[in-house]
Amino acid sequence: MIDNKLLPKLSQNLLEILGDEEYYDITIEVGNDPYVKTFHAHMVILNYRSPYLKRILATNKKKNDETLINIKLPNILPETFQIILRYIYGGKLPLEEYDISDIIKILVAANELSLQELIPYLETFLIENKKSWIEQNFDLIYQTSFDSNSFLELQKYCTNLISKEPNKIFNSSNFSSIPEKLLITLIQNHHHQMNEIQVWEHVIKWGLAQNPELPSDPTNFSKDDFNTLKNTLQQCIPYIKFRNLTSKEFLKKVKPYRKALPKGLYNDLLEYFSDNDYDQTKKSEPQIVKEIKSKNIDSKIITNQHVEIISRWIDRLKNKDKLTNSYEFKLLYHDNRDEPGVNRIKKFHEACDNKPRTIIVIKVKDRNEIFGGYNPIEWKSDKSYGITKDSFIFSFSNDSTENYVLSRVNDETKAVCNCAYLGPSFGYKDLCLSINLGGNIIIKCKKMNYEEQIIGNSDVLFLDFFEVFQLCETDY
Repeated sequence: MIDNKLLPKLSQNLLEILGDEEYYDITIEVGNDPYVKTFHAHMVILNYRSPYLKRILATNKKKNDETLINIKLPNILPETFQIILRYIYGGKLPLEEYDISDIIKILVAANELSLQELIPYLETFLIENKKSWIEQNFDLIYQTSFDSNSFLELQKYCTNLISKEPNKIFNSSNFSSIPEKLLITLIQNHHHQMNEIQVWEHVIKWGLAQNPELPSDPTNFSKDDFNTLKNTLQQCIPYIKFRNLTSKEFLKKVKPYRKALPKGLYNDLLEYFSDNDYDQTKKSEPQIVKEIKSKNIDSKIITNQHVEIISRWIDRLKNKDKLTNSYEFKLLYHDNRDEPGVNRIKKFHEACDNKPRTIIVIKVKDRNEIFGGYNPIEWKSDKSYGITKDSFIFSFSNDSTENYVLSRVNDETKAVCNCAYLGPSFGYKDLCLSINLGGNIIIKCKKMNYEEQIIGNSDVLFLDFFEVFQLCETDY
């Protein structure tokens, strides 16, 4: 039988060693000027308790003259490091004694020090015991959880909350301070939890909060005021489903801000809501939306027929359903097969990073196949995974739009892979563009985080070239 009653004494003795000023053999400077504090510690304990510190110590071997090793941790606050150092020695972390903001700092520091066993412990404590605080300070938790790919439980919690209860974030006291990226995610995922007019009102509220110098009443706006608000909301406007408003809501709530909308969009909306045949009781039914007439697409890989099929997949429609949204595929990047692979991937990130709602289409070298994928969120170069439940990958073969494979994401926490050394990549290796030892871009397709493998085998294929389009709604 294992008797854990002996462990508290061991923990106490190790903490006494930490407090002993005689036998330490390393000093650690923590913090930034003017607030820096020096801690004394023992290499043998740090070496086995923190993989991060172990790597640092491996490059700072003790000198023959017995000079103490000194390392610096400028990114961690001294009071946070003191808590973590006591955990490293004694294995204790009484979270109930700390403020929640302190726990967040401990979580971030634990990640930097590679204390992997501590991260899920802290995440679980927050999720199970501090839900109300998380909802009230969602912007902080959201940004923290997605700053590192180590905080998977918090990422999952944030994603579920956005999807299931977006109104809690919309109505939180800190709503006006949330980042633009989070606001766009909320607009996309509110589903039936809020009316579209409520979403619009919150977007206006957010836009005004970003520009406190603007009048609260749009009738007092100058031309420059409208332009300021227009520039602030330009990334959000395409995601608002204005057609789900009533005529009264449009006239009372949207029309006063008409000069902050794109001119073409407002004119289309005005015509739509002025239509005498418009029936408000049927505004959500697909039959009132006119059938789409696709524009010619600027592509050397896909045709208008491909565009219509992909557009249906984006809206989760069946292939025979009429399109309910008109999408323009705006060309963002056309790959040049004659350039070195490194340059091609670099140019992709320069053109497409921070751009949401992109469609990738890929021409396979020496094969009659097209691969591709849809990413509703932004591409990054920060070695993270992008989280979304709406991405998908696909393939077309034999020059036919009827021969295809559609594969939607299974693990939404690894929907897209963001890395400066990779081209557009979905999942771990479900659809990945990378560079081989010869400097050529290869295509990897292996079922990992998506429903199906989009090719019959997982052979490595060579890229011919690829194109990236951004999705723009044109039919309001």
